[in-house]
Amino acid sequence: MNRRHFLMGLAAAAALPHRAFAAFAPEQFMQIPLWNGPPPGGGGPTGPRIASPSGAIRHISEPDLSVLTPRARNEHGVLIAAGGGYKQIQTGKEALPAAHWLVARGYTAYILTYRLPAEGWHDGDRVALQDAQRALRIIRQREKQVSVLGFSAGGHLMGMAATRPDFRTYPARDEIDEQTARPDRAALIYPVITLEKPYTHTSTHKILVGPHACATEEAAWSVQNFVSPDTPPCFIVQAKDDPLSDPHNSLIMYDACVANHVPAELHRYPTGGHGFGMGRPGTETAAWPGEYARWLGRKPV
Repeated sequence: MNRRHFLMGLAAAAALPHRAFAAFAPEQFMQIPLWNGPPPGGGGPTGPRIASPSGAIRHISEPDLSVLTPRARNEHGVLIAAGGGYKQIQTGKEALPAAHWLVARGYTAYILTYRLPAEGWHDGDRVALQDAQRALRIIRQREKQVSVLGFSAGGHLMGMAATRPDFRTYPARDEIDEQTARPDRAALIYPVITLEKPYTHTSTHKILVGPHACATEEAAWSVQNFVSPDTPPCFIVQAKDDPLSDPHNSLIMYDACVANHVPAELHRYPTGGHGFGMGRPGTETAAWPGEYARWLGRKPV
């Protein structure tokens, strides 16, 4: 696929104008299917993806990676998972700005378009994590360092991927699945961490476990319960006035890291709300990308 066709296809998928991609100017654009054949379990939607005017994607039948490579790459790939409550993926507002930012600093950006559990997949609540684990294994074949960056529900997904790399969510298919699914570090931005009471109001809770879930089911999808000394270093960001993901989520994750001696940074800002992406102008959240750049550039632990 040539550069022009890739840009046109990705722009169409995200419902964004072509000019949104002009500033990337990388040497290579690529789309990588996650699965050599139908995804695990079967089921799911058919037909093309559906995108909102702001670039939120749903109706995903074929999950993939959109790879944006800088001219001078530093052999560090970052898997990006945008949020959307597992009902859609906020590619336009979160994933693309993050990819732009990373490429400008020499990182190869891998935008994950993952399956949405409520779109008729037979494996239900596991499908997004299946896609995330497969994506990490693919990237591990290509990069010396692998990090994850997740926003909101994408933060929940990347948190589960970082804390449960040995959880086999699908049968191995090929040599790719011999790779580890553990990232080297994890950045979680206004993440949904816990599905346990009293934090049960989120779309993430509704989609993954449902309104009548028992405590065991809620615990099984709460990221903090799987933090261990082997969890990679974590970088956590949230605004104290977040109306969707209760601000205690970031504290819960940070405390779990500290209890397990996992290196962690927590950045909490007085204002910014939810969904501020790479920082909302006029709020303190505009500072987080600078802190992230410093943290991401550190030598591996």
